[in-house]
Amino acid sequence: MSDWSDDLLPGYASRTLALPGAERAAGEPEDTELCATLVHRRPEPGRAAGRRAVLYLHGWNDYFFQTHLADFCAELGYDFFALDLRRYGRSLRPGQLPGFITDLEEYDAELDAAHALIAHGDPDEPAVGAHDEVLLMGHSTGGLIASLWAARRPGAVVGLVLNSPWLDLQGSAMVRAVGTPVIDAVGGRNPTAVIRLPDAGLYARTLHINRGGEWEYDTSLKAHPGPPIRVGWLRAVRHGHQKVAAGLGITVPVLVLASTRTKFTRQWDEELRGVDSVLDVEQIVSRAGRLGPHVTIVRFERGIHDLVLSRPEVRRRVFSEIARWCAAYLPVRTAPGAG
Repeated sequence: MSDWSDDLLPGYASRTLALPGAERAAGEPEDTELCATLVHRRPEPGRAAGRRAVLYLHGWNDYFFQTHLADFCAELGYDFFALDLRRYGRSLRPGQLPGFITDLEEYDAELDAAHALIAHGDPDEPAVGAHDEVLLMGHSTGGLIASLWAARRPGAVVGLVLNSPWLDLQGSAMVRAVGTPVIDAVGGRNPTAVIRLPDAGLYARTLHINRGGEWEYDTSLKAHPGPPIRVGWLRAVRHGHQKVAAGLGITVPVLVLASTRTKFTRQWDEELRGVDSVLDVEQIVSRAGRLGPHVTIVRFERGIHDLVLSRPEVRRRVFSEIARWCAAYLPVRTAPGAG
């Protein structure tokens, strides 16, 4: 692991997490190591690190830039961390295949390393102290990855907050059933083969400030259009979906957040500013109950795919529901000497 340094976001620090056992994909440069990046919101001056922390996982073609989410978590009393997974965002190196993976369990390496630093503290960085409780948050594909990891690591986190998690493949049950064997066959033989899918950049148009949205982010880290979809990656995701369908048995409370509507289209429509244009929200809700025995589902009128990037009145409701859920279901800290 390397030392902490100033992050690309003001007020944040980041640290590279080495992944010595990670395998390169075919065609990736031999002299470039795979790594992940842990990002930390520095405490305000005069405020010591707390004993509770949030660890956030981004989705496909994404990286952490949602500083208002981190500010909200800090207001709730949580130290905030985010993880840019291997081949994403801060962790992508020249010549690597963006977002590529052949087994979602491979992400255990960076999740375990990040969790260890957050839980036990970092002796090299006084601002990163030990934390008794870690709340895991994940968006979209990050929500799927977070769910699978939490199921394999009982006791590691006190709860799970999932923002539009990708729990199933879009399309009818027949399309999913027919498509999976083909994906398995091709993905096993030629995992880096590209699936040609159109990307008209409509979702990006709802987000980026230069395209009519509200948000400013680095389009070299969150590209328009996104990187190519590779068969081995989709195969890994489908295997993850199958595990969700079989039931994960996550023992801690889970909060699943989703929009009330989906709209898929290849042409711009102003309605896209108030719907999920990436995933089928009914499939999210349908599969949510398979995550564990204690799942809360909350849906948001006019919410977009990344709900915390929705219009201001929607994200205020999102934050309100997260705060209410945390107060209701997460452990209550007892003051020293009380009781």
